Amino acid sequence: MPVLAYITVAVAAYLIGSIPTGFLVAKARGIDIQKAGSGNIGATNAMRVLGKPAGIFVLIMDCAKGYFAIWFCNVILKAPQESHYIVAGIFAVLGHNYTCWLKFKGGKGIATSAGVYLALAPWAVLAALVVFILAVLVTRYVSVGSITAAIALTATVWIMTPQNLFLCIVTTALGALAIYKHKSNIQRLMAGTENRLGK
Repeated sequence: MPVLAYITVAVAAYLIGSIPTGFLVAKARGIDIQKAGSGNIGATNAMRVLGKPAGIFVLIMDCAKGYFAIWFCNVILKAPQESHYIVAGIFAVLGHNYTCWLKFKGGKGIATSAGVYLALAPWAVLAALVVFILAVLVTRYVSVGSITAAIALTATVWIMTPQNLFLCIVTTALGALAIYKHKSNIQRLMAGTENRLGK
């Protein structure tokens, strides 16, 4: 039964996370977002291709997917262990990053991770948000803000919850995944061709 509970949570969280919000919003306007802008289905490209209102909507919904996956875990299991919540968070992010509805191509997981950690470690999200805003204001690169926020979230979780080794290790892995998903941005940053905020 414990194994079945983890499997149930993982599948449900993955399906919630896999909802391709940016793709669907763009499709409703007759646009294939995978062929526009950077080709990413996340909020930054949605904002670039569809405008600020649509981009903000995608951001909120992608964040909500992460939070809702944790909430739904509680609904499924009634009184789950903390490890169930963490597993739900992992698979919500994986669902967003590798959605089965788009041939396992998806976003970069920043907003969905934020939603997950709003449920798991809200103070860590606040710290990461402050770092994100400062990094974007200084550099004018959203990608730099996202990468530094992933690092800040990981560091904050380790500092604030060192006793929860499972959460710390998972956060480190998700942070590394977020940075890996920004590899094309890192390449453009190094080449000096990355788009600045507002361009």
